[in-house]
Amino acid sequence: MDLRDFYLLAALIACLRLDSAIAQELIYTIREELPENVPIGNIPKDLNISHINAATGTSASLVYRLVSKAGDAPLVKVSSTTGEIFTTSNRIDREKLCAGASYAEENECFFELEVVILPNDFFRLIKIKIIVKDTNDNAPMFPSPVINISIPENTLINSRFPIPSATDPDTGFNGVQHYELLNGQSVFGLDIVETPEGEKWPQLIVQQNLDREQKDTYVMKIKVEDGGTPQKSSTAILQVTVSDVNDNRPVFKESQIEVHIPENAPVGTSVIQLHATDADIGSNAEIRYIFGAQVAPATKRFFALNNTTGLITVQRSLDREETAIHKVTVLASDGSSTPARATVTINVTDVNDNPPNIDLRYIISPINGTVYLSEKDPVNTKIALITVSDKDTDVNGKVICFIEREVPFHLKAVYDNQYLLETSSLLDYEGTKEFSFKIVASDSGKPSLNQTALVRVKLEDENDNPPIFSQPVIELSVSENNRRGLYLTTISATDEDSGKNADIVYQLGPNASFFDLDRKTGVLTASRVFDREEQERFIFTVTARDNGTPPLQSQAAVIVTVLDENDNSPKFTHNHFQFFVSENLPKYSTVGVITVTDADAGENKAVTLSILNDNENFVLDPFSGVIKSNVSFDREQQSSYTFDVKAIDGGQPPRSSTAKVTINVMDVNDNSPVVIYPPSNTSFKLVPLSAIPGSVVAEVFAVDIDTGMNAELKYTIVSGNNKGLFRIDPVTGNITLEEKPTPNDVGLHRLVVNISDLGYPKSLHTLVLVFLYVNDTAGNASYIYDLIRRTMETPLDRNIGDGSQPYQNEDYLTIMIAIVAGAMVVIVVIFVTVLVRCRHASRFKAAQRSKQGAEWMSPNQENKQNKKKKRKKRKSPKSSLLNFVTIEESKPDDAVHEPINGTISLPAELEEQSIGRFDWGTAPPTTFKPNSPDLAKHYKSASPQSAFHLKPDTPVSVKKHHVIQELPLDNTFVGGCDTLSKRSSTSSDHFSASECSSQGGFKTKGPLHTRQWVTGQKNETYEVDEKLLAFLPT
Repeated sequence: MDLRDFYLLAALIACLRLDSAIAQELIYTIREELPENVPIGNIPKDLNISHINAATGTSASLVYRLVSKAGDAPLVKVSSTTGEIFTTSNRIDREKLCAGASYAEENECFFELEVVILPNDFFRLIKIKIIVKDTNDNAPMFPSPVINISIPENTLINSRFPIPSATDPDTGFNGVQHYELLNGQSVFGLDIVETPEGEKWPQLIVQQNLDREQKDTYVMKIKVEDGGTPQKSSTAILQVTVSDVNDNRPVFKESQIEVHIPENAPVGTSVIQLHATDADIGSNAEIRYIFGAQVAPATKRFFALNNTTGLITVQRSLDREETAIHKVTVLASDGSSTPARATVTINVTDVNDNPPNIDLRYIISPINGTVYLSEKDPVNTKIALITVSDKDTDVNGKVICFIEREVPFHLKAVYDNQYLLETSSLLDYEGTKEFSFKIVASDSGKPSLNQTALVRVKLEDENDNPPIFSQPVIELSVSENNRRGLYLTTISATDEDSGKNADIVYQLGPNASFFDLDRKTGVLTASRVFDREEQERFIFTVTARDNGTPPLQSQAAVIVTVLDENDNSPKFTHNHFQFFVSENLPKYSTVGVITVTDADAGENKAVTLSILNDNENFVLDPFSGVIKSNVSFDREQQSSYTFDVKAIDGGQPPRSSTAKVTINVMDVNDNSPVVIYPPSNTSFKLVPLSAIPGSVVAEVFAVDIDTGMNAELKYTIVSGNNKGLFRIDPVTGNITLEEKPTPNDVGLHRLVVNISDLGYPKSLHTLVLVFLYVNDTAGNASYIYDLIRRTMETPLDRNIGDGSQPYQNEDYLTIMIAIVAGAMVVIVVIFVTVLVRCRHASRFKAAQRSKQGAEWMSPNQENKQNKKKKRKKRKSPKSSLLNFVTIEESKPDDAVHEPINGTISLPAELEEQSIGRFDWGTAPPTTFKPNSPDLAKHYKSASPQSAFHLKPDTPVSVKKHHVIQELPLDNTFVGGCDTLSKRSSTSSDHFSASECSSQGGFKTKGPLHTRQWVTGQKNETYEVDEKLLAFLPT
């Protein structure tokens, strides 16, 4: 096995340790000065690379590409198909390739190169190391063609004198091997001394005694030979001068000295101070320092030696990267023939003075310095191999490499100082067509030095963008009855690609049989006549396709709307419309809506409505179809209205149609809530100061003889609770404490409680006064009752404590006088009320008999007797009940029964509140039908129907009957019409009215269907309507 085979085997073993998917390494050994086309190696054979794809089993064509730097003259070449490596015409000179370095036999001179295997599926990076062996192409040479040596005449036989060594750029056996002295004249001989470093130093041996007086000069030749084949040699003239004797030679303290100096040491820096001594005196002791003959001229250029002092200084800037170690031989001579010798080894230490070097070698060959990539190239496409190096050592020579800015490329480390430049993501020609970025190599020195390399990459377009429509949805309009071939619009799409990839053709999709489309221009025309009544809208797609490979396409939706012409008459949704309205509906109220349609569009379907034969009982909105009443309905006088409606559209010529309308009149909610508890408006409840919050301190209970929503009640405090001390449950009517009473709350509190139903069309309500006396005890009840009576003079919207002095703080005598005066007033009022009732009793009975008919049925006397018998066992309530008074309809010619206009001032809570869970006022009247169970009860009910009319400026129809709830005197607002007239109409029924006599009391007419009820407290008797007994507790 020769040396070449040994290195090849070592290379193959090293490759087995690398990842074959990324990088492998080969080592070859050649001789220098080989001719062109000499084979060096075969990559696929040496690495056993298969051309068969393991995944598919097919044979692949591999490409072997040498990664070289632009402008370099390659020393070897690689066959792209076979992978064989050959020499080139460029001369491989080992001495030039490894210039500046001393290579011994064991050291190697080599150069490295990289080869990549493509395509990407088979990608490998092969690192090849080629060792260049020396050839004996240089002869050894002495430093000078003439060598002068001075030898004292008293030199002893066998004394030795050094001769300057010869040098040979070749190494090993090709270097200096043998010296020979020619024409020695038997006076001198030659000996070779080999140093530990392997250098051969020739020494001249004195073989006979010298006598300067006989002969002072000897001229000889010295020959040097190397060990190469063929052998090379050279000669120099050796001239020996015999000098006088100097007995003592200088002596150095140290013969081997090693020093360190940084490479950035300035000129003039002291390296070392040499010192030698001489035992002689006088001129023979004067020592002169000189460089030895073996010191290289290059070393003498960097350092200066003071001949007198022996100081070595820097005389030229040092560069560790050029020469790291300088060996200097210094001779100390006193003029004698044998100078003292000292060897100084100067180590130049590293300083971070060299920026990193970037060696950029492209895998994809650039064109004019620019690499061209396709935008469809996959991720991790290899672009170039980057080798970074730094002449500095240690930390100063440690280099990192990175890309300066964010680009779709990255560096992948292969070896410590080598990187692959690859794509890091998919490329997009439409996004960025060209990239220009810098690769930065930075060392770790302080301060850090860096170097950059510019990389330019241009992308080649691929058909990867479909055409894009300017509008994803194209909307058009065309009149019906058009001509064939009518131009509609031009459809346009754009493509971000270039060249033929951007050439677009257009094509209609399905459901477009009514249209034609030019494939090149995108002009859309009508191929048929449109009829809006058959099809008002056409929706189809248009496809835009480019001419790329493969072609890409996109679609847009086209919506064509056909415009109308007037060829359809208006059409009512019903031939006969029927609406239901309540009988108390005021004038100008909405009673129904007429709905009419027209198959045409625009002005052709703009329909105007009108009434044909109504006698002005109704008003019809010509555009919305809303029917409003022009009369006040009275179901007892007229239960229905019928008329015709005409609809005319806005087309030319106009078209029309008619329909029949019937309006049915229905009954409404007309019973107010009736208060059962508290027993009267003068009763009170004691609230002790020890009462806790949340405890029930009073209760309010009322009933409504209506049913359904009309009978559901809601309780609210509308006045008298300005401190927020009390709270009423809106459902049960229980009054509870909100917070614990304080001494400041002691006294009488008057709460005005509003009780409202949820009836249709407006809720009806009743007010009741609840008196609460806050104190620990209520020892003087007369005093409290007197306070209650005096509160009757305070309007309901004011608190009873708003006067200058509270009632409870007045003088007791004044209170007694007020009680007596109040009692007299009450007696007078009762007397006047009785007279008024008796006066109208007969008239009321006659009117009541004439009114009873099919719709209003009075309970017969037998039923009354049966009811009385059934209820005899019921216990009377502990509080007085309410007295209901039925007021017959007023006559137009009866001045006594004309309504009296008056107002009562109530707080905003009562005027503005929305009562109940359902707003009947917003419900359309057509939602009620005569067959409703609740309405049927109203039609057949014979019970009195009470309501309030409290708005003075609302006209009251004298044709209607009304019912007013009147409380007994001790449960009635005292003060007559002046007090009651202040009540706001916003919280009462606007279909009813109240009447008040000029004396200030309420008038009643007709007999009362009542029963006397005797309480168990004050032996008081109250009249109660029989229908109310069903709601009373037993």
